[in-house]
Amino acid sequence: MSLQRTGLAIKRLQMQHHRAMNAALVELGITIVQWDALRHLSENPGASLHDLAVLTFQTDQAFGTLAQRLEERGLIERVEGAGRAVRPRITAKGEAARERGAAIADRVLTESFAPLTRAQLAQLDELLALLVR
Repeated sequence: MSLQRTGLAIKRLQMQHHRAMNAALVELGITIVQWDALRHLSENPGASLHDLAVLTFQTDQAFGTLAQRLEERGLIERVEGAGRAVRPRITAKGEAARERGAAIADRVLTESFAPLTRAQLAQLDELLALLVR
C-alpha cells in the first residue's frame, strides 16, 4: 500500500467527477464552479461573498468575479448586508439551474460509484468522514 498512490487516486476520482460534471452541465450553460456556487448559496442563505469563497475553495477575488458573472446572467442578485458586506441571494432562475444541476450531479455520481455495492459505498462514506476535518 502506498499513501501517495491512495492520495493520487482520490485526486483522479475528483478530476473525473469534475470533467464529467462540466461536460454534463453544458446543457444548462453553466460550469461545475458556477453550479457549486449556486448550491452553496442555496444551502447558506445570507452568506457573505467571503463565506461563499471559503465554501467553494476560492479566493475572495475569484469568487467576486464569479458572483459578478452569475449576477450578469440573472442567477443571483446582490443584497447589501450589515456594514460593507455584500450578501448575494439566489434568484428563481438560479434556483432552477441549481436544481437541474443537482439532478445532473446525482446522475454523474451514480454512474461513477456504480461499481460499488451499497455496503462498500457506505463504508467509503464513513472512511472519508473520518479524514475530512
